[in-house]
Amino acid sequence: MLVQDVMVRDVVMISPFATLREALSMMKRRDLKSLVVDKNHDYDAYGLITYTNIVKTVIAESGDIDLLNVYDVCVKPALSVGKSLAVRHVAELMSQHRIKRILVVEDNDLIGLVTMDDMVETLLQEID
Repeated sequence: MLVQDVMVRDVVMISPFATLREALSMMKRRDLKSLVVDKNHDYDAYGLITYTNIVKTVIAESGDIDLLNVYDVCVKPALSVGKSLAVRHVAELMSQHRIKRILVVEDNDLIGLVTMDDMVETLLQEID
């Protein structure tokens, strides 16, 4: 099985200049746990912001949800893979780096997102 078989193609992006409040609001409205942070220019890298990043910054480090921008707390560059990689290699990367999401890119353009949940769901469908 390949990444393209399990990836989500409808990825929600946010500007790196959005506030953390805007990011949380978008996550809540769309029932998501993460957002892809858009590139600033063609040769830039994508980022990733999660509930965990925001909670750590706002609660644990007493950050201000209205003064901090997404680029202040996102992971950038986000780990990414190609669509033709075997899913088992993605699972190994996730395990090694202790992450739950990996971007899927082609020629430095975002084409999808793979999450641990997506892989488990696909595995469970195969069992049934």
